[in-house]
Amino acid sequence: MCAAAGRPPLDLVRAVLSAGVRLIQLRAKVWDSGAFLDLATASVSEARAAGGVLIVNDRADVAALADAHGLHVGQEDLPPADARRVVGESSWVGLSTHTETQWTAALDAPVSYVAIGPVFGTATKATGYQPVGLETVRRVSAAAGARGLPVVAIGGITLDLAPSVIAAGASSVAVISDLLSAAPEARARAFIEALT
Repeated sequence: MCAAAGRPPLDLVRAVLSAGVRLIQLRAKVWDSGAFLDLATASVSEARAAGGVLIVNDRADVAALADAHGLHVGQEDLPPADARRVVGESSWVGLSTHTETQWTAALDAPVSYVAIGPVFGTATKATGYQPVGLETVRRVSAAAGARGLPVVAIGGITLDLAPSVIAAGASSVAVISDLLSAAPEARARAFIEALT
């Protein structure tokens, strides 16, 4: 869930929870720490009340202070082992990967899941990496599955493409642009229907 999506971010969290989404990643790259902590704390409360899980993107301090379920880090953020020292051993820690070197290293890191992407081209986030495609999703999913780790696919995933990503072995998909292309609650429901 991108916090800068053109409508109040807590409303977006409520909308997708109402639709049945039970795993949300909260991302607010340019927000001040205090405002992001307030949003994260309120969003964690909403997620817990709905039986959902909320993971904070990048900010281990905010994840810990908001009592989030977990933290998602990228290649330039805290390494997973250091992130765990901040958020605790029982928290989820996910890691974004973009290359074979990165995802193979992630399999040996203290992570709860591995994210791979961008699967397709995306304008939401400049990763500096070319799309990895469905074959890479298959390879990562097979390797991660052998270690009991779920895979989250991200990048350019639309309602039409999501089923093929799950069929390639991903445990879940992360979506921003397509979710916000229409009424988020209705779009989230459509994703859930397409993937269940």
